Amino acid sequence: MKDHSREKYLFESSPVIEAIMRLAFPTVIGQIILVIYNMADTFFIGMTGDSAKLTAVTICMPAFMFLSAISNLFGVGGASAIARALGAKNTKRAADTAAFSLWMCVAVTLAYSALAWFLRDRFVDLLGGSQPEVHLYSVRYLTVTVVIGGFGTALNALLAHLIRAEGRSVQASVGIAMGGILNIALDPLFMFVLLPEGREVLGAAIATAVSNFLSMLYFAVIIALRREKSVLRFKPSARMWTDGLPGDIIKVGLPACLMTLFENISYAILDNLMAGYRVVAMQAGVGVAKKVNMLAHCMVRGMSQGVLPLIGYNYSSGNRRRMRKSVLMAMSISVALACIWMTASLVFSRPLVALFIQDDPETVRYGALFLRILCIGGPFSACAYTVISFFQATGKGKRSFVLAILRKGILDIPLMFLLRKFIPVTGIVMATPIADFVCCAAAIVMFRRFMVTHVHNVPQPADPL
Repeated sequence: MKDHSREKYLFESSPVIEAIMRLAFPTVIGQIILVIYNMADTFFIGMTGDSAKLTAVTICMPAFMFLSAISNLFGVGGASAIARALGAKNTKRAADTAAFSLWMCVAVTLAYSALAWFLRDRFVDLLGGSQPEVHLYSVRYLTVTVVIGGFGTALNALLAHLIRAEGRSVQASVGIAMGGILNIALDPLFMFVLLPEGREVLGAAIATAVSNFLSMLYFAVIIALRREKSVLRFKPSARMWTDGLPGDIIKVGLPACLMTLFENISYAILDNLMAGYRVVAMQAGVGVAKKVNMLAHCMVRGMSQGVLPLIGYNYSSGNRRRMRKSVLMAMSISVALACIWMTASLVFSRPLVALFIQDDPETVRYGALFLRILCIGGPFSACAYTVISFFQATGKGKRSFVLAILRKGILDIPLMFLLRKFIPVTGIVMATPIADFVCCAAAIVMFRRFMVTHVHNVPQPADPL
C-alpha cells in the first residue's frame, strides 16, 4: 500500500466529530437509500392495489435479508479485523483477512441459494406464504432475488464493509447507493413496461437482482483501480487459515450475522402469527409498517458501520480516550435520529403507510396502528445497536453475541407468543419495542463496566475534540 496518509489522519489525528462525519455520514446516506430501494418494491407493487402481491414481497424479506446475515458474518467480522490490524500496523494480516472474508462469503452464499431453490415451496410456506393467492408470487420473488440474485446481493454488501474498513466510506456508500438508485429506476421499467400485466412481482424481483449485480461490479472496478493504494487483497492462500484469523473474524462477525438472522426469524414468526388470523390486510399492514420503521434502524446501522473502523483502529492502537469519544458521540447522534423518526412515525403514521398501499383502507388502518407501536422502540434500539457494534469493533465477540441474541431471539420471539394470548393482534407487535427497551438497559450496563476496566483506569494521551 503506497499511500494511506489520509486514512491515517482520519483515524488518528482528526477531530472526532470530523472523523465520524466523514466515515459515518456517507454510510447513513447509503443505508437510507438502501431502505428506500427496499421500499420501492413495496411502493410500486402497492400501486396495483393487490394485497396478495404486496404480502408476497414482504414475507420474502426475511429470506432475502438472510443474505445480509451472511455478508455481515464475514463483512463485519472482516472489517473489524482489518481495522484492528491497521491500528497495529499489520497490513499483511489485513490483506489475509480480506481474502478469507471474500471466499468464505462466496461459498456460504452459493450454498444458501442452492438450498433455497430446492426447498422453495416449503421455504415460502414457513415464511407465511401458505395462502394460495400469495404462494405463487412469493416463489417467483424468492427464486429471482435469492436463488439467482443472491450472489450479487451478498458480495455487494461484503465489499462495502471491507472497503469501509480502510476509511473509504464514501466509495463504499456510493456503491450501496448506486444499487438502490438503479433498483428504483428499474422497478417501473420491468414491472409496467417490459413484462406483461400480472407479472409485477417478478418484475420487481428482476430489478432488485440486476441492480445488485451492477453494484457488485462497481466495487470490483473500484478495488481494481485502487489496488496499489489498498491493503485489500483477495488471492486465496494458506495464510488465511493461520494465526487464529478465521476465529477472529467469525467470533466478531457471528453476532452481527445472528442478529440479522434472528431479525429475519422474528419477522417471519410475526408474519406467520398474523397469517393465523386469516386477514390479508392485517398481514400486508404489518409488512408495510416494518418497512417504514426500517428507516430509523438503517440510520443507526449506517452510523454504527461507519464508526466501526474508527473504534477498532483506536482500540488496537491504544488510544482508548479517542475510542470512547467516538462511540459516545456516535450513540448520541444515533439516538437523536431515532427520536426524530419516532416522532414523525407517531404523527404521520397513516400518510406514511398510505404511500405504499393507496387503494386498501383496511391495510392502511392496520399498518398505521402497527407503525405507531413499532416506532416506540427506535431510540432504545439505537442505543443497544451502537453498543453491539462497539463490542464488534473491539473484537469482544462474546459481549456482542449476548446482546445480539438478547435483542432478537431470546426476548421478542417468546414475547410474541405470550402477549398475543392477552392482547390479540397488537400484542404480537408490542413484543418488539419491549425487547428493545430491555436490551438497551443491558447494553448500557455492559458498556459502563467495559469502560471502567479498559478506559478509566488506563492513562491516555490527549485527543483533539
